[in-house]
Amino acid sequence: MTVSSNSTILVTGGAGFIGCEISQKLAGSFDRWVVLDSLHPQVHAEGKRPERLHESAELHVGDVTDPRVWDELLESVQPDVVIHLAAETGTAQSLYEASRHAQVNVVGTTQMLDAFGRSGHQPAHIVLSSSRAVYGEGRWIRADDTIFQPGQRTHSQFETGQWDFPGATALPSRASETVPAPTSVYGSTKLAQENILLAWGAAHDVRISILRLQNVYGPGQSLINSYTGIVSLFSQWARGGKSIPLYEDGQITRDLVYIEDVAEAFAAVVTRTEIDPLPILDIGSGVATTIEQLARTIADYYEAPQPHVSSAFRDGDVRFAACNIDDSRRVLGWTPQWDVQRGLAALQVWINQELLTAEGIPNE
Repeated sequence: MTVSSNSTILVTGGAGFIGCEISQKLAGSFDRWVVLDSLHPQVHAEGKRPERLHESAELHVGDVTDPRVWDELLESVQPDVVIHLAAETGTAQSLYEASRHAQVNVVGTTQMLDAFGRSGHQPAHIVLSSSRAVYGEGRWIRADDTIFQPGQRTHSQFETGQWDFPGATALPSRASETVPAPTSVYGSTKLAQENILLAWGAAHDVRISILRLQNVYGPGQSLINSYTGIVSLFSQWARGGKSIPLYEDGQITRDLVYIEDVAEAFAAVVTRTEIDPLPILDIGSGVATTIEQLARTIADYYEAPQPHVSSAFRDGDVRFAACNIDDSRRVLGWTPQWDVQRGLAALQVWINQELLTAEGIPNE
C-alpha cells in the first residue's frame, strides 16, 4: 500500500528514539515529514537535531503544551496524518512529577486538538503511541481457571517481599480482552490520551489508531535517561564490569520489542487504507522475558559478574507485563522479526560504538 500523493505527516515528539526510527522507515513515503519536538534535555543532552532523524524531516522545536507553538505551526503545515509520540514516559518519575506528566501527556494532547479546531483543518488519521502501562497488572488466572485483575500491589506488600499474587499466574494483555487499570500516574495519563482522542475522533470523523507498546529497546535509545530503558542501563553496568542488581526477586517479567519491529508496526498502521476493525492494538514481541533472563544474557555478552537479587522495588511497578499480538498480526499483517537474543546483541554493538566515540577512542 502507498500513501496518497501531496501528503503531509506531522510527528509530535518525532526527534526521539521511536520517532527517528519511524522517520528512517517512512519519510520517503510522504511529500512532507514535519516533526514537532521540544528536544528536552533529559533525552537530548545537547539540544541538537539527532543524527538518526531522516534528513528530509522539517524539525520545529517547540512544546506541545503551548498553544502559540501549535498556531504558528499549523499556519504552514496541514497534516494528513499525525503520529502522536510526544509524552513524558518515566513510570517511577511520574509518581514525583505527576503534574509534568499530566501537562505534557494530557494537556499536550488537548492543545493539539484545540489547535486543529482553531486552524480549520483536521487530519484524516491520528496514530497514538500508547503504552502497556495502561493495563497495570492486567489479568491473572487462578488454579481453578477463574480470571481476575488483582490491581496495584501496595507499598506494604513490597516491604514484606510479597511480589506475586498467591495461587495465580499472569496472562498476557490483549486490548480486546484486558480492561485497562493503570497502576502509575504515567499509565493513567496514557489512558487519558486514548480516551480523549477516541472521543474527539468520533465527533470529527477522524480515524484514530492506538498502538500500545511494550518495552521498546534498540539502537538509538537514550543512554542518559535513567528513568526509561532498563535494557540500556543493564548494558552499561555490565559493560563496566558490574553485577547487575535485580529488583524484587529477579522475576519481574517484560515483553521486550526491538525498535525496528516497532517502526514497522507504525508503518503498517499509517499505510493501511482499510477501516480498522480494532482501533487499539498491542505491539510487542509476544514473548515474556524475566529481568533475570535479560540481565544474564547481557552479563554473558560482556563476561561480567552474574546479576544479583537486590530485593529493592519501585512503588507502582507491575510484576508482569507482556502481550498477545495475535490481533496485531491479523489486522496489520505485521510480525516482529527480532528475537531478544539477536536484538540485545545488536544493541550492544551500537552502545559500544556510541560510548567509544564519547570517550574519544577510535572505533576500528
